[in-house]
Amino acid sequence: MKLRLAGIVPESVVDGPGLRLVLYFQGCPHRCPGCHNPETHDPAGGSEVDSAKLLARIKEARGLDGVTFTGGEPFAQASGLSKLAEEIRRLGLSLVLYSGFTFEELLQKSKADSHVRRLLQAGMLLVDGLYIEAERDLTLPFRGSRNQRLIDLPRSLEKGAAVEWVVVEGSA
Repeated sequence: MKLRLAGIVPESVVDGPGLRLVLYFQGCPHRCPGCHNPETHDPAGGSEVDSAKLLARIKEARGLDGVTFTGGEPFAQASGLSKLAEEIRRLGLSLVLYSGFTFEELLQKSKADSHVRRLLQAGMLLVDGLYIEAERDLTLPFRGSRNQRLIDLPRSLEKGAAVEWVVVEGSA
């Protein structure tokens, strides 16, 4: 499966808990003013990459706690990312998802698109909501503005409503 990728950060400690490999996906319908990654907005930008090559790169990495999908908007490529996400989980790695959509919006989308549902089910943590420049707060773990939430995906999907993820002291 071909995906549009903007870039890879092989080791990060700011894009979710623990040591993470971060995949920046290309294309974003939100185009938030003040976005940290405006170069990812154009869906035709970046480069095309095969998901099998990304999986191989993840398998080669050592010492990772997990993988983070960010962008751009990963859910704009849900059909290609859902299988990759499931493979990442089979490797025993956690998956953090960033989205400008809220959990509630994604849950609604998942009713018509099984790939959105599968992507949510593969995730451990969702950082949701648009970046709002007026609510910028760089002291928050894993997010840039106060309106964005950390959503515990397994508990939220079980409940059918957003359950905020609790940051344990020292884990952020």
